[in-house]
Amino acid sequence: MSATTGKVLQDVQDERDRQDAKWGDQSMSYDGTGASVRPLREMGPIYSGTPAFQLAYRATNQTDVESRHGGASMASILLEEVFEALAESDAIKLRTELVQVAAVAVAWCEYIDRRGALPVPMGGGSR
Repeated sequence: MSATTGKVLQDVQDERDRQDAKWGDQSMSYDGTGASVRPLREMGPIYSGTPAFQLAYRATNQTDVESRHGGASMASILLEEVFEALAESDAIKLRTELVQVAAVAVAWCEYIDRRGALPVPMGGGSR
């Protein structure tokens, strides 16, 4: 494991510790996922009726288009993985998708660090 990856994973662990301290054990929360879930229903009429499987399909297409035209953005890659996770109802497949979400998020943090950006102090209002 590279030093950059180790630093990012330690930051993730520190944030998880803060989340547990703030919110307690959330392991009994429901997943709220599945092909027909409408994860953006609160974002207005454009997205309100769009099921997760369609969002995953659209995000995959966006990433594919970007890849053919010079490279996909980290934002597009992360959204693709998030929507794929939200569209999944099988617990084993959902876990696999969430690992992919985490890996993309860690990679993005590594890329930011490698570009020389200073990490923001943790402990903000994230959940």
